[in-house]
This record gives sequence, structure tokens and C-alpha cells, in this order.
Amino acid sequence: MSEVRRATPGDAGVLGRLLWDFNTEFETATDDAEVLADRFTRLLELDGIVAVLAEDSVEDSAEPVGFALVSLRPAIWFDGPVSQLEELYVVPALRDHGIGTAILELCKRLVRDLGSPEMHINVDEIDTDTRRFYERHGFVNIEPGVDYRMLCYVGPTHADPAG
Repeated sequence: MSEVRRATPGDAGVLGRLLWDFNTEFETATDDAEVLADRFTRLLELDGIVAVLAEDSVEDSAEPVGFALVSLRPAIWFDGPVSQLEELYVVPALRDHGIGTAILELCKRLVRDLGSPEMHINVDEIDTDTRRFYERHGFVNIEPGVDYRMLCYVGPTHADPAG
């Protein structure tokens, strides 16, 4: 059985490696695991960042099997911050064993304890398995009372020299 706990800055190396594994599994451009670990070290010192780590006990050690990263930001439409699930990953061989659910549930509890009444998640439209996972856990892309989907747009923060 996996143990799921809040990660600390001391877990940055493990988190960097898991994120690297995640990105390479899905052929996403990524920095080296060491660079990601350095970023985790800095991020985990911030008040508005929550990371969760899932580990399986193997003899006398803990084997990392999944993680999540959540950021919190101020919100104008309600008291408390809105939380954004930035990443959630479970190693491929252990998917469909409840680890992702345990990670997500701990994330939700931790951010709720920090005053966040709402969590946002961005998912690629073609990623039907992941969409089904989040929908099973109560997440929607159509708000009650409307008949259109919410969309997320991404754009540069610098001027486009070609444009």
C-alpha cells in the first residue's frame, strides 16, 4: 500500500526525477531532472505551493510512485485562494491502483485547509483517460446552468517580434 504525504524541500530531487519521468513518458520537452529538482527546492519554500508525494515501502526504503504539485493564488470572486493542480503523475505500472485518487484527495484536503474553496485543472482534450479520472472526482468543464465548455488559453508574456 502506498503512503501519501505532503512533500518537503528535502523531496525536491525525487520530485524532479518524477516530473522528468512524466514529461519524457508523454514526449514533452523538459529540462534535466536536476534542473527540475532545483526548481522544486525553490518552489517548496513558498507559502502558495503544495506538493504531495506517494511512496511504496520496499524492504527498508520508500520507492516514489507518484506526486502532485498545486499552486495557490489570490482570488477576487471568493474569500481564500484558488488552487491550480499543476501536475499529477503516477508511474505507469501502478496506475489504476488508487494512488492517483489518494494523491488528489490529499491535495484537496491540504488546499481546503489553506482556505481554497476551488481547484482548477487543465487537461488536454485528447487525454480522455485523464479527463475521465478528474470527472470521476467531481471536476467539470461545464459549469452548472450553462451549456458551453470552459477553455484555457496559453500565450506569451513578451511581444512577438514577427507580429
